[in-house]
Amino acid sequence: MIYIKWIFNLCLLTILSGCTTGKPTNVEPITHFDVNRYLGQWYEIARLDHSFERGLDQVTATYSLNPDNSIKVINRGFNSENQQWQQAQGKAKLVNQPNIGHLKVSFFGPFYGSYIIFALEDDYSAALVSSYNYDYLWILAREKDISPELLHRYLALAKQAGFDTNKLIYPQQ
Repeated sequence: MIYIKWIFNLCLLTILSGCTTGKPTNVEPITHFDVNRYLGQWYEIARLDHSFERGLDQVTATYSLNPDNSIKVINRGFNSENQQWQQAQGKAKLVNQPNIGHLKVSFFGPFYGSYIIFALEDDYSAALVSSYNYDYLWILAREKDISPELLHRYLALAKQAGFDTNKLIYPQQ
């Protein structure tokens, strides 16, 4: 019985670490990342559907530095169905080197998921972000909208990486 528990715990640890450091096959984090420039508010331009943001518009993500050098994450959106704001607070940490755009984010205690920035404008005005698999994709920007040219470029990058861009949701800002 102890052997079975040990195997179960080992499998669980392996699965959870895959969520933390895993990434889609064709996605590589940027290598010119500066966390201080990334801090601040981002607007969600597009996303793949998932339960924790379903039905939300006016979605923002705000990043600030915690005293322990981790990153405070506040995700916020308006649910028009029940006319209420919803907010989740989490914590992010760099996975590898500080210049690599690969973080791990937690909204649920000790459980972390990958946050991979795989495209970022030089002026930090827009970003293309994934998680550990092809079910998660976000286009984020500092303004409530982006140019059609930038959107087209990010959609092409996402499609080239293997994401189904036809399934993207474009929340109202």
